[in-house]
Amino acid sequence: MTDVRVWVDGGRVPADGPAVSAVDHGVTVGDGAFETAKVVGGRAFAVSRHLARLDRSMAGLGLPPADHDLIRAGVADVLGGDPIAFGRLRWTVTAGPGPLGSDRLGSRLTHIVTAVPHEPPAASGAVVTVPWVRNERSATAGLKTTSYADNVVALAHAQERGAVEAVFANTRGELCEATGSNVFVVLDGVVRTPPLSSGCLAGITRALVLEWCAADGVEVCEEDLPLDVLQRAEEVFITSSIKDVMPVSAVDGRPLPAPGPVTRTVQGVWARHAERSDDP
Repeated sequence: MTDVRVWVDGGRVPADGPAVSAVDHGVTVGDGAFETAKVVGGRAFAVSRHLARLDRSMAGLGLPPADHDLIRAGVADVLGGDPIAFGRLRWTVTAGPGPLGSDRLGSRLTHIVTAVPHEPPAASGAVVTVPWVRNERSATAGLKTTSYADNVVALAHAQERGAVEAVFANTRGELCEATGSNVFVVLDGVVRTPPLSSGCLAGITRALVLEWCAADGVEVCEEDLPLDVLQRAEEVFITSSIKDVMPVSAVDGRPLPAPGPVTRTVQGVWARHAERSDDP
């Protein structure tokens, strides 16, 4: 972990050293929000959109707004020096020091920014469905919070089965999302994805795919879909800030073209638009 660049509340700190209070509410009860952005050639992608989504998550948690200027200073710090060819930028904002229970003290927020290089994602990957569900009526539905234990358990389940992602239904038995990705299917030649009312995260890449496909005349429908659509879909792809548009090669062992022709078209749309700006 020594290759992780870490900045906390105004300054760089060692990746393997103490930097946050043991009673920080982000540590004790997962009371905070975070964002992850892709880094290519030392530059982060879609920072403004990620900051806007952070605001929505903080408001949904009932926390004060994060300090955007402070976060941008941290981003500049961890991305300074030797450029990261490809990697992950993450900022986390917690409720700050608090009691050991769920109540808050109204402390000053803790701002953490980190960056790390790693290999680009694979060209495609398999996914599996999991026996656990997303609660679309949860207080934190659609928020990107630091309470990620459900995702850790589900992703471990998927990786044990040779998959790169785990896919959740919601409590209604509808397709929802993966642990860190949104899910798209191609059915009858049309791209379809669950609406935000399914409980899925409003992914930054998801939103850009919807916008850019609309601009280029590629039909994408947001609609409620049963989980078993994954067993009937002609193509499946997932989207995330690190994976961009990743074709799915198999769902629960059922092989799929990766990419299929429609997914390849969406990848082309993504590539054309994404190269125009680092901050669309």
